[in-house]
Amino acid sequence: MNNYTTENIRNVVLLGHGGCGKTSLVEAMAKQAGVISRMGKVSDGNTISDYDKEEIKRQFSISASVIPIEWEGTKINIIDTPGYFDFVGEVEEAVRAADAAVIVVSGKAGVEVGTEKAWEICERYKLPRMIFVTEMDVDNASFRKPVETLTELYGKKIAPFHQPIRENEKLVGYVNVVKMAGRRWQGDTSVECQIPDYCQPNLDICREALLEAVAETNEEYMERYFTGEEFTEQEIEEALRENVIDGSIVPVTMGSGLEIKGIVNLLTDIVKYLPSPAKREIKGILVKSGEEFAADYDPAKPMSAYIFKTIVDPFIGKYSLIKVCSGVLKNTDTVYNSSKDKEEKLNKLYVMRGSKPIEVPSLAAGDIGAIGKLGSARTGDTISTKSNPVEFVRTLVSKPYTYMRYKAKNKGDVDKISQALGKMMHEDLTMKVVNDGENHQTLLYGIGDQHLEIIASKLKDKYKVEIELSKPKVAFRETIRKKSDVEAKYKKQSGGHGQYGHVKMTFEALGDLETPFVFEQIVVGGAVPKNYFPAVEKGMQESVLKGPLAAYPVVGVKAVLYDGSYHPVDSSEMAFKMATIQAFKKGFMEASPVLLEPIASVKVTVPDKFTGDIMGDLNKRRGRVLGMNPIGHGKQLIEADVPMMEMFGYNTDLRSMTGGRGEYEYDFARYEQAPSDVQEKEIKARADVVTGAE
Repeated sequence: MNNYTTENIRNVVLLGHGGCGKTSLVEAMAKQAGVISRMGKVSDGNTISDYDKEEIKRQFSISASVIPIEWEGTKINIIDTPGYFDFVGEVEEAVRAADAAVIVVSGKAGVEVGTEKAWEICERYKLPRMIFVTEMDVDNASFRKPVETLTELYGKKIAPFHQPIRENEKLVGYVNVVKMAGRRWQGDTSVECQIPDYCQPNLDICREALLEAVAETNEEYMERYFTGEEFTEQEIEEALRENVIDGSIVPVTMGSGLEIKGIVNLLTDIVKYLPSPAKREIKGILVKSGEEFAADYDPAKPMSAYIFKTIVDPFIGKYSLIKVCSGVLKNTDTVYNSSKDKEEKLNKLYVMRGSKPIEVPSLAAGDIGAIGKLGSARTGDTISTKSNPVEFVRTLVSKPYTYMRYKAKNKGDVDKISQALGKMMHEDLTMKVVNDGENHQTLLYGIGDQHLEIIASKLKDKYKVEIELSKPKVAFRETIRKKSDVEAKYKKQSGGHGQYGHVKMTFEALGDLETPFVFEQIVVGGAVPKNYFPAVEKGMQESVLKGPLAAYPVVGVKAVLYDGSYHPVDSSEMAFKMATIQAFKKGFMEASPVLLEPIASVKVTVPDKFTGDIMGDLNKRRGRVLGMNPIGHGKQLIEADVPMMEMFGYNTDLRSMTGGRGEYEYDFARYEQAPSDVQEKEIKARADVVTGAE
């Protein structure tokens, strides 16, 4: 592949709803540009961007992949992303590396929730964008409906560039709305043709929408538009070129990925209207001075690059996907990773085309490439020169809230599973492993149930180890509400020295549920010698690890040793510790013991029309709705306190209730007394554990 200067590079991310045709569109673009000689199909599992076994098996994208192609003297780095919400981390990483986006919409399905989410991501990252309506070859496909819906949602910035010409439900050509000229496809090319009369009503709508979008860009154009004056073709193109980059105009074009129609227009428009990295800004921090470093994809500045994604595969190895932020990166360079304080010499530099690495001698500022086997480097790290170390802000990826307990099917695989999950976490920042020692369980976190299922499947296929996923245990606590006064005597005689420890203690609620216990002694007259006080406290420390009610950790207990007795020969620290353990069990159970459950502070963001359903569902989960605040764009933020045990499966239910439009987050807030029915059920379920703990 040729070397390209910054001005001749376009980094374009494809976004859209799952199943809308992004991967097929990538195939069509690669075929049109001569990268491949024959188009692959998602159903056949032979596309260049979906190369992972899981993607082939499930027939949808799971990971973002880069497909560089060359068009009209320009290198276009196309980044294909998953459309399903469980893989949003891949989208967030890809968007960070892009300078513009093409939002793909199915002409058959129309604007879907994934389209809206793609738009929101572009807004968040301030990405210029185009919209491509694909699947226009399908019966009943419509270009007009998506354009109308997009205009309703996003206003007059929506500017249709093309309109389809269909005959007998087949896509045969298009009208260029800018030039007001028709073209008909003949094989791999298109020829001029008359605009059919039946196209005129829709064409008038499209033309009006385009002219309105152009008029909105400045006051002079707005005045001319209202006086009925026509814009020239050159004026329209200049306005489009300038305003697409600042996001005030969003072109809409169309075609068919499977039939490779409209792809020439799309590629040409990407080159013509979407910005090169030279028109984008990126700023980092100089490590030595703490000052701002305006990298801005300037090839004249010292080299710096950002690792936006990592591929770790037992078969193809490890690749760090990078975007060069300044200077020129050469395959002979020595790079410095300031996050790890490590220098490494490169010996090879690549561009990735799906899973295929292509060696290149250098990468200019703004280009996307890959480095193989870059030691300790991780996604989010910056590489630069040691003389000018730089750090860029790390990409914020979505936090995982869905979790399940996992166990190794084969106990001998525990270490292998741990190592494999470690490698997978380098690749996927939205998965997390937590060791919950308190409940003797390991937890696997992901964005959704499908995400967790695919992680388990990858472990089996790639790393040859299997795990079982199950519902996690909830971390209850035990405490007391009343005061008890008990005594306990530990006495053993078995020849020679015996064992003797005798304590009288009170137990009461401490009023602080974050502290396990507080121990005090008010013994007078030496009834229990001072040297045994630490043993009594040690007995308390052991007792609170597993409470007598349901073998959960104990919190909020005040224990006071006020009397007892000892034997000058038989008493020992061990005897007083055992006496304390007995006293605690008895005293705890006499002090009105209760189970406490963890409460989560939950924030749910949903469109206005779903607020009633969401609040009703939160109430069913024993939640307390604390408030509802409008946050703009027709959305509400609902805040509630919900028991953690009721949050299991919430991700799936929320998506189902809101058609995928709802989002949520939560944090642990505090412990509260569980309702009596929950307590009874849990105590009964834990009876064996309590017996085993005794």
